Amino acid sequence: MHRTFTADESADGERLDVMLAGWLEQSRSHVQGLVKAGKVTVNGKTAVCSRLLRIGDTVHCIYTPPQEPSAKPEAVPLDIRYEDAHLLVVNKPQGMVVHPAPGNPNGTLVNALLHHCKGQLSGINGILRPGIVHRIDKDTSGLLAIAKTDAAHSGLAAQIAAHDFLREYRTVVHGALPPRGTIEAPIGRHQTDRKKMTVTEKNSKTAVTHYECLEQTAKFSYARVRLETGRTHQIRVHMAHIHHPVAGDPVYGAQPPAAGLAGQCLHAAVLGFRHPITQEWLQIQAELPPWFEAFLVSCRHQT
Repeated sequence: MHRTFTADESADGERLDVMLAGWLEQSRSHVQGLVKAGKVTVNGKTAVCSRLLRIGDTVHCIYTPPQEPSAKPEAVPLDIRYEDAHLLVVNKPQGMVVHPAPGNPNGTLVNALLHHCKGQLSGINGILRPGIVHRIDKDTSGLLAIAKTDAAHSGLAAQIAAHDFLREYRTVVHGALPPRGTIEAPIGRHQTDRKKMTVTEKNSKTAVTHYECLEQTAKFSYARVRLETGRTHQIRVHMAHIHHPVAGDPVYGAQPPAAGLAGQCLHAAVLGFRHPITQEWLQIQAELPPWFEAFLVSCRHQT
């Protein structure tokens, strides 16, 4: 397919390969391959990856999206906290990937859902993300709402967009967190590391996180966190931004990560939403997993 973009103020002075990776939502290495193959022009002329864009530049590329493989049903156990004919709520364990991706072709939540639901899942998000309305990271545990029908998917997505979808987390962060607060800082893709997100004014979206400190120990704070928006890695990025990174976070946290954790200490504990078909208010809770409880106990004994 042919894609054309016009550089605006956010692209002024930025490298061609960096901006094009963001526009196409592809890796920088993939985009660099397109540029080197002569499939990208700026103002009608072939360009190099390091070309610095200026406001008004027209970037055109011939682009073939990578073909997505299909997900296969797998008999992976699920911890289901609610289910009816329209949707279900699953308590995802830490370490489980939500949907297949390069490096994680199977053993994902989607593989398990395809088996459990016998293929009856919303198709709005494509063949690799059937039923997936919202996501949490591989090493974040907790609750996810899954749509079995397109009507349920659309209804849940509308509530998320309107900020009427309750998502409450529990986390342990470094340092003495204030009693309560709100973090309002836009989040976008990192300019040089496309796998990371960051607080930035460039190519970003509004992000709002509310928190309340529940307990403090010598080195850590245990907190309740509520998402008003749902940007990628939002809690992890926002907590690092206020200098209280999530314990165990290998990407945005303290280095080396906190001992005793296999990933970020973050758990999606509460989901609340209006049932998209019956309009009944549902609020589902998931207790802290044993690994989280064990880390919290160890924090209380540190001096």
